[in-house]
Amino acid sequence: MNKIAIFGAGGFGREVKWLIDEINAVQPAWNFIGFFDDDFSHVKNIPSNHCLGGTDVLNEWDEKIALVFAIGNPVVKRKIFQKIINPKISYPTLVHPNVCMGKSNVEVGEGSILCAGTIITVDIQIGKHVILNLGCTVGHDSIIGDFSSFMPSVNISGEVTIGEAVYVGTGAKIINQLEIGEATVVGAGAVVSKTLPAFCTAVGVPAKPIKFNN
Repeated sequence: MNKIAIFGAGGFGREVKWLIDEINAVQPAWNFIGFFDDDFSHVKNIPSNHCLGGTDVLNEWDEKIALVFAIGNPVVKRKIFQKIINPKISYPTLVHPNVCMGKSNVEVGEGSILCAGTIITVDIQIGKHVILNLGCTVGHDSIIGDFSSFMPSVNISGEVTIGEAVYVGTGAKIINQLEIGEATVVGAGAVVSKTLPAFCTAVGVPAKPIKFNN
């Protein structure tokens, strides 16, 4: 089995470890070796021998290793990815065994994580290092940019285009035929009924920008 580690030792990191265990229960594929993180001060319920070190240690790792990012904040996730220069690191796609995914023109980029209960229909492009957390749905002909993160129970209707490094909070809904610009944040429970520009934070029903981010 290939060795795998998780970058991000918080609560979601432990959930990704559970996802790896679920995959292995169906067909053994991964030998989990531990967590990388640049700050272990917040860590709980992780054995000390599974705390492997930070980005500096990872860049000096002397054997092949698969790595996934358990980091919800897309901008932080992208910054950490850009710091990793070790050519021995690969980025697998993790899909929970009960994910329902159409067989017609569905593409999922490397390093992406599809959690339990997620439904992906048809003719969909999902970029690299995307997180679709528990119970998300993605409708037909949608495009999701690299590094974007979707918290539990997000519903994305058909023909939606989502830019890079977008964050969508728990239970938000995105109506069909809309666009969400790069690095935009959509608050939990929001209903996106109009296209949103890049670099904004939008909340409410219907979702409206309340500020613009650097």
